[in-house]
Amino acid sequence: MKKKDSKPGAYHDKRCRVVPMTLMVIALCGFSFYLGGIYYSEKNRIVKKDARPAVQSSKETAVASLQIKAVEFPECSTDYQDFTPCTDPKRWRKYGNYRLSFMERHCPPMNERKECLVPPPDGYKPPIRWPKSKDQCWYRNVPYDWINNQKANQHWLRKEGDRFFFPGGGTMFPNGVSVYVDLMQNLIPGMKDGTVRTAIDTGCGVASWGGDLLDRGILTVSLAPRDNHEAQVQFALERGIPAILGIISTQRLPFPSNSFDMAHCSRCLIPWTEFDGIYLLEIHRILRPGGFWVLSGPPVNYENRWRGWNTTVEEQKADFDKLKKLLTSMCFKLYNKKDDIAVWQKSADNSCYDQLTASSYPAKCDDSMDPDSAWYTPLRTCLTIPSQTYKLGLTSAPKWPDRLRVPPERTSTVPGGNSGGFKHDDSKWKVRIKHYKTLLPALGSDKIRNVMDMNTLYGGFAAALISSPLWVMNVVSSYGPNSLGVVYDRGLIGMYHDWCEPFSTYPRTYDLLHLDGLFTAESHRCEMKYVLLEMDRILRPDGYAIIHESSYFLDAIATIAKGMRWNCNKHSTEYNLDKEKVLICQKKLWYAKQSQQ
Repeated sequence: MKKKDSKPGAYHDKRCRVVPMTLMVIALCGFSFYLGGIYYSEKNRIVKKDARPAVQSSKETAVASLQIKAVEFPECSTDYQDFTPCTDPKRWRKYGNYRLSFMERHCPPMNERKECLVPPPDGYKPPIRWPKSKDQCWYRNVPYDWINNQKANQHWLRKEGDRFFFPGGGTMFPNGVSVYVDLMQNLIPGMKDGTVRTAIDTGCGVASWGGDLLDRGILTVSLAPRDNHEAQVQFALERGIPAILGIISTQRLPFPSNSFDMAHCSRCLIPWTEFDGIYLLEIHRILRPGGFWVLSGPPVNYENRWRGWNTTVEEQKADFDKLKKLLTSMCFKLYNKKDDIAVWQKSADNSCYDQLTASSYPAKCDDSMDPDSAWYTPLRTCLTIPSQTYKLGLTSAPKWPDRLRVPPERTSTVPGGNSGGFKHDDSKWKVRIKHYKTLLPALGSDKIRNVMDMNTLYGGFAAALISSPLWVMNVVSSYGPNSLGVVYDRGLIGMYHDWCEPFSTYPRTYDLLHLDGLFTAESHRCEMKYVLLEMDRILRPDGYAIIHESSYFLDAIATIAKGMRWNCNKHSTEYNLDKEKVLICQKKLWYAKQSQQ
């Protein structure tokens, strides 16, 4: 007799129960394995993102950071003491004379890049400190006699003993630059009340105009080419006045549209009415709506001045009439005029541009070129119309110094930009600068005057230092988010640049260079060695570099810096982050072995 539980039906029921249970166990095991895989994958992802394991051994730390072999760079020969790689007179013959384009940027190819340290002149010593430096500098630091011999009668500068003195004269202001600017302020009241904050001086000489405006709360970019006037820009920077090498020729200036409150030309010898007015069109592009263009010199006041210009009164009258007609066609209006100074104002709104027809000259620019594109961008004979999507006008912005802290409307044009992010960036830099000052006590003192923020976003570094006796050149990458317009809207100055190339300045022109994640952002394009060698070229002996970088790059940077004779110390960030560190470096003062012999 069969047992009761051996009945076929009973056996079938038990088997039916076992199969689902087995499947459930398998499913649970598989799901557990899947969760474990996710956990392990996520853990690996976090570790890679932080570039460090949760617990680091010394061996693991070495693997996590970039390591390079020790290097020692040789000295360049003494004839490179004023070397400007991208505006090198030795290379001018390779380029055409059309519109003086040979004076524009022409950087050497990679196989011709120098891998040596630019020596200072024999007898170089630390520059005279600001504000005394505005009026004098050491002759041996800028040992050029041609400009002194040629311009002494115009009171640009004079040599006395071991110094150059800058009496504040100029071709169009023989009574001194202060008297000249006083008259200009009477013509433009906005220069007195904070309405006008940023300016550009084209053909700046030794930058006496820009230097005088600093005392009046106006920040000026002084612009001049490297030409037969021998080191105008180097004199300006030695004095502690903002300046860059540049010329209006065939390419746009490295600034965004609608950026400067005022532009100035004091007998700068730019042929404004030639080439279909293309140079004036560039001034129009970079001026804010309602901004001012100031001209002194030919053909202004031709009735009284023409005899000294080797011309006739009829020719000068024709030139002035042509200039006025051209400016009117670009929606400028004659704002004021007295003696040698004439002031035009760019239209504050678009009502004038709306009246232009298809047959008008110059024609409106089409949408094929970004008005802010300004890195090796060709000039065009068309009129850049200001955008109406956000306020750009001179009077629409708060007056200085209030505009420094108010989020500009242009912030919204930066990818991911908004007023909240702007305020957060502003607060971040206040905290960071306070930390930097504990690491570098010279920051904020008269030991540091000329400063460059090599890769800024909104100019927060400069804004946090606004009460210090220094100025900051804010550099925005020509390949990164275009935020330079925001910098200008705040009342600060800056320019576009690509750090794969040398900068538009002379050697030994900055006291402090600051960068924040530059190698993290650009190491895939720019070789670290050449960026650091360029930093060495433009940094003054005894000058400083603040390098806020990923820990991954810091050891390699320190190795190259040592090969450049810099002394560096590694520090924690303001929030003591492991994945970021701060390197404080100081460039050593040394003299060329040739000169010592």
